[in-house]
Amino acid sequence: MEGGESLDYDSRLLLNSNFFHSTEGYHSMRKFSIGICFLACTLLLLPQEVARAKEKTSPPNIIIMMADDMGFSDIGCYGGEIKTPNLNRLADGGLRFTQFYNTGRCCPTRASLLTGLYPHQAGIGHMMSDFGVPGYRGDLNRNCQTIAEVLKPAGYHTYMSGKWHVTKQVGHWTGEEEKQSKHNFPLQRGFDKFYGTIHGAGSFYDPATLSRGNRPIEPSGEDYFYTDAISREASRFIQQHTRQAEDEPFFLYVAYTSPHWPLHAMSEDIEKVKGRYDQGWDALRAERYQRMIEMGIVHPEWNLTERDKNVPTWEEVSSEEKAWFIRCMEVYAAQIEVMDRGIGKIVNTLKKNDLLENTLIFFLADNGGCAEVLKSNPNKSLPLHVPTKTRSGEAVSYGNDPSIMPGPATTYQSYGIGWANSSNTPFRLYKHYVHEGGISTPLIVHWPAGFSAKGELRSEPGHLIDLMATCVDVADADYPSEVKGKKITPLEGVSLAPAFEAQPLEREAIYFEHEGNRAVRQGKWKLVSRNPGPWELYDIKADRSETNNLVEEQPEKAKELEAMYEAWAKRAHVIPKSEWPRKNSNPKKNSNKKKTAMK
Repeated sequence: MEGGESLDYDSRLLLNSNFFHSTEGYHSMRKFSIGICFLACTLLLLPQEVARAKEKTSPPNIIIMMADDMGFSDIGCYGGEIKTPNLNRLADGGLRFTQFYNTGRCCPTRASLLTGLYPHQAGIGHMMSDFGVPGYRGDLNRNCQTIAEVLKPAGYHTYMSGKWHVTKQVGHWTGEEEKQSKHNFPLQRGFDKFYGTIHGAGSFYDPATLSRGNRPIEPSGEDYFYTDAISREASRFIQQHTRQAEDEPFFLYVAYTSPHWPLHAMSEDIEKVKGRYDQGWDALRAERYQRMIEMGIVHPEWNLTERDKNVPTWEEVSSEEKAWFIRCMEVYAAQIEVMDRGIGKIVNTLKKNDLLENTLIFFLADNGGCAEVLKSNPNKSLPLHVPTKTRSGEAVSYGNDPSIMPGPATTYQSYGIGWANSSNTPFRLYKHYVHEGGISTPLIVHWPAGFSAKGELRSEPGHLIDLMATCVDVADADYPSEVKGKKITPLEGVSLAPAFEAQPLEREAIYFEHEGNRAVRQGKWKLVSRNPGPWELYDIKADRSETNNLVEEQPEKAKELEAMYEAWAKRAHVIPKSEWPRKNSNPKKNSNKKKTAMK
């Protein structure tokens, strides 16, 4: 047996022993066991084998890749028919978490992922508007640190490609004088290099707020497509790092906007999925549900939830609308397949540079499938992210109009409630909400040098807050208590490393709040409310579809969880939606005049 294999085998023997089942025991013995094994290798093995063993113990490169507005069941390795061969290969070579959670909305998720805190603690309890209170400033505060800021002192180089969306400072593009600061742009929050958008959504052909570093730029080339650009720049960062700092680790954050609306995809990519959704959303949900059971992603006792009451049966949809709806889902699927293709390029870049073995890769989504329906209103000005004209000067048609097929740059549409219901199979509700359909995300973890499991599932509940804690753990970094005189809020998450080895994670509970929708998950129990409705109680182990409300049968458990939620909400700066203060400022609306002037 070679040195590296012996090291992994001996470490697993120690870590899987009954004596070390606690999370604390895991962490206390992790470094000890690796140190003992490495010492043995140093004494007994040949020089080249010693070098290999040393490489195995070096801090890993870390990549976090995130999709935008993608449902739990969309990708192939989670039961979807969408072709994602590259993500499937990462899953086959690593782990899939089946009960991992996000926050249910775009920018709160990004704040939580980057900081290891609940979004309100980072200053982004809602979106990018400033409410004038600590939890709702629309800007990352200085009482938090990003993963990039924490890993840099540990020797990491830090890169980002994609969507930022954790600052209100977009004055360069809107003309607002009070929003001109770049203090919360990526380079000012720990990243060495950045390519992407500062704002949230936008055209894939002409993304708003596109920047390189701190410098606003315009898309280049007639065939420009944002998803491809994100992947290309991420790969370029890896190549540059290899040339300039080959022996030092890097952290790379790849934040796609795919498959967030608008429904944009090149005609050749749409053609590849043509005809796949002719059977409609009812058949699609049933097919996905069955595959998910066969895969072990969901349990047979978890019911497939009823079709959303606002969605007709597929047979009730008119022929004209069917053609449009089919095209919507075809474009949505194409968006994900283009993203997967780009992920394949990133992985191939790692392979070519002999970096894949010791690179810890995460892939997840920022919230569940999005049921938002875009409606045209000629009397209302359009927000920053909606262009009125294409780069070539053609008019853009905004809103879900069944007479206009989505896909090209002249359209700006969403896929609607019926397909979002399918994306979140088998769960209830969508983005915005904290029932399972809004907060459940795939999580693929791939790290050949870090754990031996391949193609396995992990049902241990986890949350975005755990990603920072995991990065700190595997990078052997120090999370600060104070930076430049500012006290830093302690981490909320726990390292996922024990779960890599099928060990339990020890935590009190996981909490959620967005727009008054609230929840607490403790063990198998989940207390949840859809604003302004009452609390509901579910046994997630038996009923993750949330179809059997036990609040009347288990009133004491409901009261216990409610008290926990209220204590957390107070500590985390959460304000009930009914008590929200008025916004200090609203995002400036876009106009074609300003957009043209910018160019």
